[in-house]
Amino acid sequence: MEPELASGLLDDTDLVVFDKDGTLIDFQAMWVPWFEELARRLELATGASLRDDLWRALSDDPASGETLPLGAVAGTTNELMWEMTVAAVSERLGNRARAVAVVHDAWFLPDPVTSARALADLRALFGEVHHSGRLVGVITADDRVPTERTLEALDVADAVDVLVCGDDGLPNKPAPDTLLRACSVLGVPAQRAAIVGDMPGDLLMARNAGAGRAIGVLSGAGRREQLAPLADLLLPSVAEFGQLLVVPQPDADGSLA
Repeated sequence: MEPELASGLLDDTDLVVFDKDGTLIDFQAMWVPWFEELARRLELATGASLRDDLWRALSDDPASGETLPLGAVAGTTNELMWEMTVAAVSERLGNRARAVAVVHDAWFLPDPVTSARALADLRALFGEVHHSGRLVGVITADDRVPTERTLEALDVADAVDVLVCGDDGLPNKPAPDTLLRACSVLGVPAQRAAIVGDMPGDLLMARNAGAGRAIGVLSGAGRREQLAPLADLLLPSVAEFGQLLVVPQPDADGSLA
């Protein structure tokens, strides 16, 4: 991270909103094993080679329209992931009713407690945000129940000031609605919010809502070339975010370091 890029980036920020999968927790560790097991179950049930079909179906990012590794998993709700899976199986089998039955029997979701691996010391990170005088939000396309279980398992549920999830009845990222809801709940203008995320949809949401800052992280499914045009700053991971919160300390002569 270039110091000149980071200096003062959050000066006008009262709320820092983090995406979940790929930003706060390891996307690959949670979702790739899920995908492989789901593909195995579907192939066993149908006798058809479905892995490549399923990979293509779940790799189109609904926010950017581009192909990203499991982009749909990273950027859409569990309900829509189920529908995409049914569509892929139905196309191969030529029978939607059978596809629905097969997917129903094979479907599962990762255990958020055992599968979630934090990409930083989140308790410390959220504490730093609060210590800097700012609020913490989490916005995710994932459903509320598994998200709450994840945050509890990571011991940060009480450190999140606002949580907005994919099944809260609002248009999903890149629409601005979830961010505007978070800002409304906390009474923070959108222009004083910073969004941190690993997918184009996270950063597009920030732009569409008029957020003050959009910060990309390269720890998830999004690629540098797709995030860079949308981001005020790119970080290797959320573990480096704390550097943006450092308040310059005066030297002995009173000047700022």
